[in-house]
Amino acid sequence: MKIPVRNREGKTIEEIDVSPEVFEVEPNEATVHQVIKAQLAAARRGTAKTKTRAEVRGGGKKPWRQKGTGRARIGSIRAPHWTGGGTVFGPVPRDYSFNVPKKMRRVALRSILSSKARDGRLIILDDFGLAEPRTKDAVQVLKNLDATKKTTVIVGENQDTAVRSVRNIDNVKIIYSSEINAYDLLDNEYLVMTRAALNAVEEGLSK
Repeated sequence: MKIPVRNREGKTIEEIDVSPEVFEVEPNEATVHQVIKAQLAAARRGTAKTKTRAEVRGGGKKPWRQKGTGRARIGSIRAPHWTGGGTVFGPVPRDYSFNVPKKMRRVALRSILSSKARDGRLIILDDFGLAEPRTKDAVQVLKNLDATKKTTVIVGENQDTAVRSVRNIDNVKIIYSSEINAYDLLDNEYLVMTRAALNAVEEGLSK
């Protein structure tokens, strides 16, 4: 598959062949779903907690004697059916994460990249060409690339200037090529990769 490489003005400067092992595989939706689900589960804090009747303050004394009052028997004012009582089967801190095999994660990444390339939503940028961090210039570069909707930008290592220029733009997320993950690749309208990032991704996923 050939994909055009565009410069910061949005003009095509050449077409390059991309790795068929990464950008021309048959998308596996089931694997993508499983990997995304695992990633979102791992991001959950899992700190929700309610108190049981044993943990609620007070309620140590039996409010009235067992028999002879005509009322229903009760052992504590912190019983679950009383106002201010404990919670039955409430949430407790837990770990929601679960593991998926490394091979599945790689299949998911290849599936998403192949789908983006096939749909024309993968844009290869030669380089941002920013001498110093400047958000205004980064906005203009993305506008020249027609990446005006929700976008994920992937840059190579040591491209800190581009990261600092792009990170404050609304609806744009920027990550390094070493940080690619299924959710960030999928959660966008356009995927912009610099040439350096493309080379790193191909090297990592072609193995």
